[in-house]
Amino acid sequence: MKPTNVLFIMADEYNRAMLGCSGHPIVQTPNLDALAKSGTRFTKAYTNCPICVPARASLATGRYNHDIHYWDNATAYDGRVTSWGHRLQEAGILVESIGKLHYRKDDDPIGFDKRQVPMYIKDGVGSITAAIRDPMPPFDPESKKKPGFAAKACAGESDYTKYDLRVAELASQWLGNVGKYRNTKPWCLFVSFLSPHYPLTVPEPYYSMYRPDDMPGPKLDPEEGYHRHPWVEILAQRQPHANCLTPEKSKAAVAAYLGLCSFVDNQIGLILKSLEAAGLRENTRIIFTSDHGENAGARGLWGKSVFYEESTGIPMLISGPDISAGSVCDTPVSLVDIYPTIIKSTGVQEKPDDNNLPGCSLLEVAVRKKNKNRAIFSQYHASASPTGGFMIRKGKFKFNYYVDYHSELFDLDVDPDEETNLAQDPKYAEVCTEYEKLLREIVDPEVADRQAKDDQNAMIDFHGGREKILRDKMGVQSFTPAPAI
Repeated sequence: MKPTNVLFIMADEYNRAMLGCSGHPIVQTPNLDALAKSGTRFTKAYTNCPICVPARASLATGRYNHDIHYWDNATAYDGRVTSWGHRLQEAGILVESIGKLHYRKDDDPIGFDKRQVPMYIKDGVGSITAAIRDPMPPFDPESKKKPGFAAKACAGESDYTKYDLRVAELASQWLGNVGKYRNTKPWCLFVSFLSPHYPLTVPEPYYSMYRPDDMPGPKLDPEEGYHRHPWVEILAQRQPHANCLTPEKSKAAVAAYLGLCSFVDNQIGLILKSLEAAGLRENTRIIFTSDHGENAGARGLWGKSVFYEESTGIPMLISGPDISAGSVCDTPVSLVDIYPTIIKSTGVQEKPDDNNLPGCSLLEVAVRKKNKNRAIFSQYHASASPTGGFMIRKGKFKFNYYVDYHSELFDLDVDPDEETNLAQDPKYAEVCTEYEKLLREIVDPEVADRQAKDDQNAMIDFHGGREKILRDKMGVQSFTPAPAI
């Protein structure tokens, strides 16, 4: 396989179903659809942690969060574990980033030769209040009276969309001014957008592309009798994202979210046109994905943090040399597969430790027959979760394990909306036993839960203790502010 350049494009909080090429009946994503048509689309791609900062740490290192101890939105990647960027630097390959990183801070050696408009966690501490989980802070019922982001959908520009416009502009310039003239060795450019992450403030013409009245009502709505899992219920009560939603505002939020999907699709299209104009398309492999998904109202939830398809499912597209055009791959994949994909694509010499990584190059997965037995793993130890949660996706089943709570088992072939929990059905006892055994071969969930809380408690003590952090409202309280552009 000939080494090539890598253009790695990432969106934020992108629900896998919100693509035209995924069969969505309304959303307009012509540029991502064209990218999928030119390469391979993975239908069962997942995040290894459904929240921004730890997902990106897992992506950077190709390792699971319990292995590297980046647990939440306050423990960000800092370069102490080898990243794919470090590997490219060691091989003398130019590797740069433009846009959101959500790593710790600017002087950390995180594996990029240059970073343009990088976004880190706020003040190097991020969402430290949300890391207070052992025990969780008292719940204030009055907090539910404050509208969440989903209730604030509107037309206009935000700092996030302005930032994304600048990211697309800088990436296009880089391809024409730098990438075009790097002919001796491959290069890797990581371009990372904020959209369609909230706020749901959508510039025109994208806001008007979708009418709220055309949006379906929320799936599995608790207001209509759906009962959330107890672990999920605690999380839903403590997270503010869906506060003060009416049926009308819920539809408006979905319409706005689709508008942001089309907005970021357009920015990606500008970059792909610049790649073509620079004469680089034939020698560049392109990767597109997201750090996690978006619940988009399902089960009365907005945001991420749970293991249902809307939250853990992510888009995954690859295109370029040696990648079949118009191909669809049903083998499950995840973010940890990107590390070996970049290593293979750029021709970097493999190391013995690479064999210990859980991922596999997407270039190899795409050309094999569907692997029904490949297991995908995800976990969560962050905001509003009382205990650690874990997911195994293998074959037709998804198994969700919650420390101190009952498990969930879904047959996604017959129940793609994950309505019927089979874990308490005696007919599926052997399946649950098999999947829990598989989970425990990857991680001891109780040990990981305790380790996450011990690490979080130590971090909290280092910053002055829980009372000080809560009193001073230390760190970011909603979403990370966009950097100045």
